[in-house]
Amino acid sequence: MSYMFYMGWNVKYAWLLFGVTGVSYVNAILIEKTADRLRKRVFMIGLLMIIGALIYFKYANMMISTWNRISGSQFMLLDIVLPVGISFYMFQAIGYMTDVYRRDIAAEKNFLIYALFISFFPQLVAGPIERAENLLSQFRRKSVFNYDEAAEGFIQAGWGFFQKVVIADRIALVVNNVFDSYHTFPGVIRVIAAVCFAIQIYCDFGGYSNIAIGTAKVMGISLMQNFQTPYFSVSIKEFWRRWHISLSGWFRDYVYIPLGGSRCSKKRSYFNSMLTMLISGFWHGAEWHYVAWGGGTRLVSDSR
Repeated sequence: MSYMFYMGWNVKYAWLLFGVTGVSYVNAILIEKTADRLRKRVFMIGLLMIIGALIYFKYANMMISTWNRISGSQFMLLDIVLPVGISFYMFQAIGYMTDVYRRDIAAEKNFLIYALFISFFPQLVAGPIERAENLLSQFRRKSVFNYDEAAEGFIQAGWGFFQKVVIADRIALVVNNVFDSYHTFPGVIRVIAAVCFAIQIYCDFGGYSNIAIGTAKVMGISLMQNFQTPYFSVSIKEFWRRWHISLSGWFRDYVYIPLGGSRCSKKRSYFNSMLTMLISGFWHGAEWHYVAWGGGTRLVSDSR
C-alpha cells in the first residue's frame, strides 16, 4: 500500500524506490557476511550507487547549467523529473547501511519488512528521516488497536493539516504577492513578509511532520519528533537542535562525527562543521544559493 501511495504521484519512479531498497538491502547483508578487510569496500560500493543515483536525479541539471554559465556552452538539460521524497528515503537507506557497517544493528533479513522501512507512506515523501533501530522493531511486533493512541494520532494529524492548509497556505498568498513584486512595497512591508515567511515555512514543514507522526500513531507506529518549538531557541546552535531534528541528527551522526566532529584541532573542527552545513545546503535544494545559505549559517553560528 505504501508503493500504491507513491505511485499515485508517478508510477515509473516506484522502480527507483524499489532499486534503492534492493541495493541497500543486499549491501547490508553482504557487509555483515564479508571479512573485516573487505567490509569497507563493500559498504562504499553500495554507498556510491545510492549517492550516484541521488546526484543524477537531483543535481545533474544543476551541474550542466553551471558548466554552461562558466564555459559558455549550450549543453541541453536532461529530461528529469525530481522524484518526490528522493532525499528522504535515500538518506534513510544510507543511514541503515552505515549502522550495519558500524555493527550498531544487524542486517534485516526479511525483505518485506525492510521494504516497508524504506517506503512507509506517512513519512516517505517529507520525513521525518527515521532510524532502522526505531522502525524495524515496531514492524516486527504484532499491532493491537489502541483507541487512546489512535485518537491522539488523529488530533496530531488534524493539527498538521490545520498548520499546512489554514496557516501556511493562507500566509503564502500574502508572502508570494510581496516577494514577487518586492520593489513596489516599502521596507516595512518587506520585513513583515519575511517574518510571515518564517511562520509559513515552519507551519508548512512542521505541519507535514505532524501529519506523518499522527497518521503513523493511528496505526500504532511511533515516529520521532521532528520539530520542538524552534523559534523559541536562544541561539542558532539551539535552533538547529530543534528544527527538523531528524535531518540535523542525521547530518551529525553520518557526516559530522565521521569527519571527526569536534574531537580534533580547532581548524579541523571548523572545517568539519562548515563541510557538514555546505552539504546540508545542497540537500535543501539544487541551487548555489542553498550552498551559500549553508555556509553562511555556519559562519554566523561560529561568530556567536
